[in-house]
Amino acid sequence: MATGDVLVHQGRALTTGAELPGGGHDFAPVFAPVAPVLSAADLAVCHLETPVAPPGGPYSGYPSFAVQPEILDALAGAGYDLCSTASNHSLDAGTDGLVRTLDALDAAGIAHTGTYRSAAESTTPTLLEVGGVTVGHVAGTFSLNGVPLPGGREWSVDVVDVPDVTPMLDAAARARAAGAEVVVASLHCCAEYDPEPTAAQEEAVAALLASPDVDLVLGHHAHVVQPMARIGGEWVAYGLGNALAEHSTRGHATEDSVIARFTFTRGADGRFAVTLAEAVPVAIELGADAVRLVPADPDTSARVAGVLDARGAVADGLRIVPG
Repeated sequence: MATGDVLVHQGRALTTGAELPGGGHDFAPVFAPVAPVLSAADLAVCHLETPVAPPGGPYSGYPSFAVQPEILDALAGAGYDLCSTASNHSLDAGTDGLVRTLDALDAAGIAHTGTYRSAAESTTPTLLEVGGVTVGHVAGTFSLNGVPLPGGREWSVDVVDVPDVTPMLDAAARARAAGAEVVVASLHCCAEYDPEPTAAQEEAVAALLASPDVDLVLGHHAHVVQPMARIGGEWVAYGLGNALAEHSTRGHATEDSVIARFTFTRGADGRFAVTLAEAVPVAIELGADAVRLVPADPDTSARVAGVLDARGAVADGLRIVPG
């Protein structure tokens, strides 16, 4: 199961939960309405788009993020097992923020890929055992918002020159060689606020799915839902929208979201493939003093379903189901 971008914009999300003793925030109420769906998955994958700040701050939001580390406790509590961390904001808080975020994810019990603390870590596959099956996860981002990779630490973030996704393909091959039976690729690109994938995005996805080492592609960065599609028998969710964000000036498009769910089954050839693709429409509810990810109402469900099916996904087997 996979969801969209997680950003803390330093607004209403901070008042959603009770303030913790000694400072900090409880973000659990943000995800509580959908936590039963997330926690039911064998593997739940998030996209953590921003670095975390030290406990107690200082904190910052857009355009350069350093957010409350308690968000990671909320993600773990909601049922997330794994997060991609390669995004255009990966270096917003510098190397210290990148390392701090990975340390905090480890402390929360959430696996991660896309950013790294050492050269050795950058070439070590991220593998999880899920019901006796080894799942690998690779990630890449098309941009760092103009922030250069640190000298001598060019391995810190998986950056790809979309549509060229060679670094992700190399990582997927390493994961497969290390025993991964399923490999999921998370791609952070390309145009914001556009429900249509760009040509470069489509080319990058096609290259990933053409590889024998990649089984599924998850897309991020658009902040709006983009279509799902079956390409060569494999699935892509071009854009999963936001899982936590406050783009309130953009209207419902940035508040519409989706939980994508894929069932893998081992075939007669011994390889796993998606045998069931599902989408659960959800929405970011921006209340007067709260932000929550909630099941979608009928109008939202219809909008989300229309976008998801823009490339004929339903005819290709996608099931759009209520939460």
